[in-house]
Amino acid sequence: MAEVHLIGQLLGASGFSQRRLFCKWGLHAGGAWKLLGGLCEGQTQVDDPQADDMAHWCHPLDVHFATKGLQGWPRLHLQVWHQDSLGRTELLGYGFCHVPSSPGCHALSCVTWRPRGSGVTQRLRHRLLGGGPQLRAPDLIYAGADRFRLRTEAAGTVHVELGVLLRHFGRYGVQC
Repeated sequence: MAEVHLIGQLLGASGFSQRRLFCKWGLHAGGAWKLLGGLCEGQTQVDDPQADDMAHWCHPLDVHFATKGLQGWPRLHLQVWHQDSLGRTELLGYGFCHVPSSPGCHALSCVTWRPRGSGVTQRLRHRLLGGGPQLRAPDLIYAGADRFRLRTEAAGTVHVELGVLLRHFGRYGVQC
């Protein structure tokens, strides 16, 4: 079987309207993919930047997959959250990015979005009270068809550093 090893880190996030950010992340791969080692999901710590608007996490990623085919190449999906001084959490944005299919080190910028309220009253309520709309099915983050019907607004950017190692792809006729 061909193997893909992903080693890197979630560096942090910038451009969000709030401070004290953390990120819930996951890797989604197709049915032909098997997890050999590492975790496919996790959560960073909360960072409250003092000097600039960049939240720094430096959260490690280390995942090893085996696959029988290229279909269902892994995707990294993200949820950025804000934690207030009382420990309450509020969703600030969703995002996903495709894991690069070429070997080497890659710097990724994952732009995030959040659902936008349908009416002026709902948006005003979100601005004053917090706790805006959330997705009922989190797989809409990376599943394309239904996501395009949502009303959304830009949220911020998550910065990722990812090293991709490929093994035995030549045996299966894939040029790296």
